[in-house]
Amino acid sequence: MDRELERILDDGYLTGLPDRSVAELRSVRAQCQSLETKLSYLRRLAQGRHDIVTGEIERRRHGGDPDDVAGLVERLPEILADRTRGTGPGRLSTTLEPGELSGVLVDRFEAIAEAIPLDAPDAITDAHLAEAAEQLVALEGEVSGLRRAMFERIDTVEAELTRRYRDGEAQVDDLLASAVAEES
Repeated sequence: MDRELERILDDGYLTGLPDRSVAELRSVRAQCQSLETKLSYLRRLAQGRHDIVTGEIERRRHGGDPDDVAGLVERLPEILADRTRGTGPGRLSTTLEPGELSGVLVDRFEAIAEAIPLDAPDAITDAHLAEAAEQLVALEGEVSGLRRAMFERIDTVEAELTRRYRDGEAQVDDLLASAVAEES
C-alpha cells in the first residue's frame, strides 16, 4: 500500500487531467477508490481496537478484574456497537472488499495490536493500555487524513468527468457502451 499511497499522493498524479481520456480518468478514479477502501478498512480496524482498549480501561476503572477475560468478552458487543457512526459526512466505499493490506501503517497497527494481547488482559498493565489507546488514536488520525486526501483526488477526477459530460465532450452512451463491452 505504501507505493500506491506515494504514487497517488504525488503532486503530479493528477496533472493533465483535461488531456486524459475518459477511460484513463475512470481508471485513476478506480485506483483512488481502491486505496481509499483499504484505508477505510484499516481505519475501522484501528477504531475497533481502540474501542476495545478503552473499554477495558473503563472496565478496570470501575473495579473490573484484569484476570476476568469473560468480563471483557461479555462487553464486546456493547463496546463495538458504541461507534456506529463516525463524525463528518462520511462516504460509503464503492467496494466492500479491501484486498490485501500491507505497508508501514498496517505494520504499525499490527505492532500495537500484538503489544496488547486482548486474550490475556491480565498480562497488560493499565499504563500499556493507555499507551496503546494513544497510539491507536494517532494512527486513526493519520489514516483519516490519508482518506481525506483520497477523497480530494476522487472529487477532482469526478469533477473533470462531470465537466466533460456537462459540456458534451463525453457522452453517456459511451459509458453504457464501455460497460457492455466490459461484460462481454
